[in-house]
Amino acid sequence: MTFPARLATRFGLARSLAIYYGQPWRRLSLRRFYRSLIAPGDLVFDIGAHVGSRAKTFLSLGAEVVAIEPQPVCADLLERHFSQRFTGLERVAVGATMGEVTLRISSRHPTVSSISSDFIETVSHAQGFRSVTWDREILVPMTTLDALIDRYGKPAFCKIDVEGAESQVLAGLSQPLPLIAFETIPAMRSDTQAALARLMTLGDYRFNKVVGERHRFVWSDWKSVDALMEGLDAPSAGEGSGDIYARLVG
Repeated sequence: MTFPARLATRFGLARSLAIYYGQPWRRLSLRRFYRSLIAPGDLVFDIGAHVGSRAKTFLSLGAEVVAIEPQPVCADLLERHFSQRFTGLERVAVGATMGEVTLRISSRHPTVSSISSDFIETVSHAQGFRSVTWDREILVPMTTLDALIDRYGKPAFCKIDVEGAESQVLAGLSQPLPLIAFETIPAMRSDTQAALARLMTLGDYRFNKVVGERHRFVWSDWKSVDALMEGLDAPSAGEGSGDIYARLVG
């Protein structure tokens, strides 16, 4: 890696650390939110662990955490600071099949690095992404959710944040999980629809959503998939990215 590339990578990592650890009140809010969803001893998969913000919260609640992160600079950080506390750390992407995949990295904005070329093509011209460049490509191993379950067991909760490849991750799952959260991006509506369709083939789910980093559910009750889609279409849905939570019924 050239010196300018190393400098950009260090800047990007510092930026992510400032975003996710620089506001302690947000970390307290995150812990309060997950306290009602995660119990001590629960197995949790953090797919797209990045710099470990969510994983650290899960650990603080007594969960057994498997962190999955393909970006070398982020995986290195996770290994230095959390490896002794993790149940597992996997330096891989997660998708529909086993193999290898190209990871396109934004050195200065590592939160939007992705294996999805559709995501990069779609958002590169969108507001909020115009200053982002994906300046590096690396080949990384790819596993599936089924393979992770075979290795570690069935998680009580699986968080997926992989920048437009959420439906690809769920395509590699063949059994229902009790609770799943995946990122939804307005510009990637087709990926959200594909992810929801996949979940509904696996089990009877009800849904809720969180907007941005607000760490609270939008609705007091959990919705059917049709009601969720109506909510995503509502005028208030133009609030940017967020997370959809899917809870298995019964």
